[in-house]
Amino acid sequence: MGAQRLPQRRGPLDRAAPLVLVTGATGQVGSALVRRLTERRVPVRCLVREPRRLGDERVRVQIALGDLTDPPSFRNALRGVGTVVHLAASGRDQLAGSIEELNAIATWRMVEAAERAGVERFVFFSALGASTHHRTRLHRSKALAERVVRESSLATTVFAPSLIYARGGRWLGVHARMALLPVAPMSGLGRARFQPLWAADAADCVLAVLDADRPPQRVELAGPETLTHTEMVRIAARGRPVLPVPVPVARAGLRLTETVLRSTAPFTWDEAELLEVPMVAEAGSADAERLGVMPRRMAEALAR
Repeated sequence: MGAQRLPQRRGPLDRAAPLVLVTGATGQVGSALVRRLTERRVPVRCLVREPRRLGDERVRVQIALGDLTDPPSFRNALRGVGTVVHLAASGRDQLAGSIEELNAIATWRMVEAAERAGVERFVFFSALGASTHHRTRLHRSKALAERVVRESSLATTVFAPSLIYARGGRWLGVHARMALLPVAPMSGLGRARFQPLWAADAADCVLAVLDADRPPQRVELAGPETLTHTEMVRIAARGRPVLPVPVPVARAGLRLTETVLRSTAPFTWDEAELLEVPMVAEAGSADAERLGVMPRRMAEALAR
């Protein structure tokens, strides 16, 4: 069975059908959310660099060419928009910008542009446990972006998710390929705990917030079970034995790979380091359930 939604009531999306801008529309959560919005005939605009990556949805949405590294593109993308769902982010440095530039600075510029454009609502995806003193660069940059969103003049909702996964996603894709090996290598001891959430369930939570008359200001997104990194790798690698790789060795190997392959590296140390720190919500999946979504367990989602 998939995630279950409580009976839907008519919300703002049904009554007013405002134009919704989605950034990160080709990502794990974005692609699922755009599909749900177009199925409901909600007018959607996607800020994308490569429209073909939208697949069949590209003929059902408005397209604004641009990305987080192109602030001038924000103005055109935001014209006539009532709600922004800002999903676009990066867990690695890109040729066009660093993790900090793509997450914190780009969000600040997007919020400022949204205020000037008369946008009413701003939905932002942060990260569970984000703080300016966090070990990882992603969490530190997300904390700065979250502060900008909260201090804006817009009506805002901040989602703080644990690890989100989907077929085609970077983390799951790497470990799925490892299922072809006799053992599945894993950075570190794999003791960090997570509450992994299927991307489609996360998209349902966003849709529920967009529907709400009084949307929450903050939502901690977590799946229904707590798994260690080792347990997640075993599930993703289809039960293959897991081979822990000492952190110094993994870091050196991934840094070398990133130096050689640059932005085409299959995995980077900054991304691997995210799996060394726990991302657990004290209330588990309670926030998702309050939105009417019953998240799937990881093994169940991947078995579909």
